[in-house]
Amino acid sequence: MENFWFSLLYFLGGAVVGALISYFVTRKNFEKQLKENPPINEKMIRAMYSQMGRKPSEAQVRAIMKSMGQK
Repeated sequence: MENFWFSLLYFLGGAVVGALISYFVTRKNFEKQLKENPPINEKMIRAMYSQMGRKPSEAQVRAIMKSMGQK
């Protein structure tokens, strides 16, 4: 019975250590991806409009940013 509790303790300890390692590795990878591929900003929206041959108003740019949940 004593071996069961030690096995359970080692298993839980390994699970906690594995979860912490995977959390930090995933966080670092996510930050790296955001740095390499930043989310869309107002300058990018203006560039897309100019590629379509239009000049967007400030209200249009803000409406798009609001619809994407950014600002």
